Amino acid sequence: MTTLKEMLALVRSRLAGAGVEDPMAEARILVGGLLDLGRTDLITRGEDRVAPEDEVRIFHATDRRVAGEPPYRILGRRGFHGIELRLSRDTLEPRPDTEVLVDLVLDLVSERRNELLEILDLGTGTGAICLALLANLPLAQGTGTDLAQGALDTAKDNAALNGLSDRFGTTRSNWFEAVSGLYDVIVSNPPYIRSDIVPTLDREVREHDPLLALDGGTDGLDAYRVIARDAGRFLNPSGLVAVETGYDQKATVRAVFESAGFQEVAARADLAGHDRAQVFRAVC
Repeated sequence: MTTLKEMLALVRSRLAGAGVEDPMAEARILVGGLLDLGRTDLITRGEDRVAPEDEVRIFHATDRRVAGEPPYRILGRRGFHGIELRLSRDTLEPRPDTEVLVDLVLDLVSERRNELLEILDLGTGTGAICLALLANLPLAQGTGTDLAQGALDTAKDNAALNGLSDRFGTTRSNWFEAVSGLYDVIVSNPPYIRSDIVPTLDREVREHDPLLALDGGTDGLDAYRVIARDAGRFLNPSGLVAVETGYDQKATVRAVFESAGFQEVAARADLAGHDRAQVFRAVC
């Protein structure tokens, strides 16, 4: 039988040969994820033998990665802001950049941590944003909306996986169409990529993330216009609207919200220094 150390080397070599950018890191993701081992385990247990059935699973997963499927899609799950999320074909794969939006909202509501906040997550996907907020706001309630029923099913599963089902519900809705009630925070990571850019995206994105969650229309701003137009009707006084944006959209998204009667109260860049999150409040 192959040792764990040898298995990592084999997977790394296959991925390197396929042109994967960081083959060692991805080998650790695949092997560690499939065997439920952390990075330390992969180092300290390098001489452990890999069971034959696990070898088959690892080689099959490696074949899928070589064929262009992203590693976390292969595993079917990914960590996000301290919680574990299952993925499905109807959901975007949550990425670290989106954690910036969660952190910004948490900072802005830090003094209200123990209040009964109501959160609405538009286009919830895996439920990542809303569930991460609920995990840090113990009395908050959240509602996730999505047009895809498969995404809502995935979000409900993730709420259960993280012990948040009692504070999270879902509504199938095209943005605000089926929404009711008032909210303290409305959050969204909407589709914001220009339609003409979508076909040029990396293979891992364009072939495995749902088009519905990517295509933001001719100028990438369609969803922001809808959110800015309608959000005010669903906000409590002093309520916040927080959105993720593309790296080059800060000024244009601000203009969309300002034209709808909002003012920007905070913005934050991601770890690469790209503009990533903006928060707005209705002008009284």
